[in-house]
Order: sequence, then structure tokens, then C-alpha cells
Amino acid sequence: MSGQAHNDGIEVSFEVFPARTDTGRAALARLARRLARFKPEFISVTYGAGGSSRDLTEATIRALLAAAGIPVAAHLTAARASRADTMAAAERFVGMGVSRIVALRGDAEKGAPAFTPHPDGFANAAQLTAALRERWPDLPISVAAYPEVHPDSPSREADLDNLKAKFAAGATDAITQFFFDNRLFTDFLRDTKARGIAGSIIPGVMLIHDFAGVRQFAASCGASVPARLDAAFAGLRPKDGKEDRAVHDRLAAAIAARQTLDLAAAGVRRFHFYTMNKSAPAEAMCRILKPQI
Repeated sequence: MSGQAHNDGIEVSFEVFPARTDTGRAALARLARRLARFKPEFISVTYGAGGSSRDLTEATIRALLAAAGIPVAAHLTAARASRADTMAAAERFVGMGVSRIVALRGDAEKGAPAFTPHPDGFANAAQLTAALRERWPDLPISVAAYPEVHPDSPSREADLDNLKAKFAAGATDAITQFFFDNRLFTDFLRDTKARGIAGSIIPGVMLIHDFAGVRQFAASCGASVPARLDAAFAGLRPKDGKEDRAVHDRLAAAIAARQTLDLAAAGVRRFHFYTMNKSAPAEAMCRILKPQI
């Protein structure tokens, strides 16, 4: 297992997206410094398809590497880019000091009916993973996994076979799409085992900063939202008032901590948190979990 161990406790990692301004990057650096006390395995930075956010991603990576001494992972997508351009981006990331790549296919172009690979590009994440593994035999490579099935996948079986291919290509571990019902994850682990997938699978936990926004995002990526969450956040308007914001953030941290603790009780020890670039829910969650990390 890569990263920093925490005895027999929980290990955490975090995702951020590229900041667009110097002010935003400074805020992410502060977030990283505050989260460093929890000794995360890594903090990952997302990357736009075809390198659309390349400059912003690289600037954010530099800010994080300089900020807190946390290992930084770079997302890398195959969509809308040639193999040469994609591998050149990987070379830049590793040269900057990135210690892990999150290898992804990437989404279809906006408005397109389906994903179409670049004519000179990688067709899928398994091909990208294989190329990365050939270039860097010892580099940790994470890939994506989908407890509720990728929206483009024709079936659960096909989705599992795709994950198996990514591990066969050299993936170190897989990080899941976020989910809110832990039974989805335990069922997914059961199905991966039955399919002969032995690689480490890290649950992705969404730290809810804006429930309405998360709900909309969940609909676009095929993640279900339980009715109990609709009920819990009903009537809260975090953008309109400090009191609603305070309640919203505490509720979000409690939900994430409960989800994590329940999974930990079932034996899970690695967690990846989607921060949405907000430090308060992430730090509150870690402080709740501090006795175990």
C-alpha cells in the first residue's frame, strides 16, 4: 500500500479541482496545510478532457506541492487527446513531483451522444494505464470504479470487466464514484470478488458543500441520492444565510463521518473524500474521525 500508514487506523485522501485564480490557489494551499495534520495518503487534482484545464491543473499542483508536504496525485484523462499529448502531460506531472496518477478515460464531448476516442488517442483507461505502467513501473496508478455502474456501460458485468482490465493493465488501486448508501459499496465489493478482481478499492465519499448542486451532479453521473438526504437538507438555503450555512456544513460533516465510520466498522480502511475545494466540511469530518486516524 502506498502513502503514509496510520497504524491500524483509517487512511484518508482528498480530491480538489484546479483553482482559476491566484487567490483560489492560495485558498487550496491553506486547505492542504490544515488537512496535512491528518497525514493524508495524497491530495488529487482533477484534469479537464483534452488538457482543457492543463495550465490551471499544473499551477494548482505546484501550489499544493509547495504548501504542505502532502503527496500530490494528478488526474489524467485520455479523452480528446493523442497518445503523445497524454503521455507528455504525464511526463510533466511526474517531473513536477507528482507521486501518483489517477488514470481516467474522460467524458464524451458536451452534446455528443457517446464517447468517441481521439483517432490517435487511448481508447479507454485500461490502455492509458498500461502505457503509464510501462513508462513508470513503480508509480502508483489509481483508476475509477463505479458501485452504481458507469452511465456509458451497457451492463454491470461489462463495467466489472472494464475494471478488471484496468487492474490487469497495472492499476495500483481504484477509487469509486461517490455513493450515499453503503450497501451499494458492499454489494460492489462482493461482485468484484466474484468477478476475480483482487485489487484495492477505495470508497469515494462526497463532502456536501451544496446539497442542491450535489444532487444535480449525482443525476449526471448516475449516482443515486436517498430520500433520507432530501429530507435532512429540506428547507436549508446555505447560500442565503449564515445560520443555514452552519447547519448545512455540520449536517454534511455528520453524514460523511457516519458513512465512513459505518464502512470502517465493516473493515474498510482507506477513504477518498471529494472536498469540492471547501476546507470546512473536510476538516470537520477529519476531526470527528481523529481518534481513528
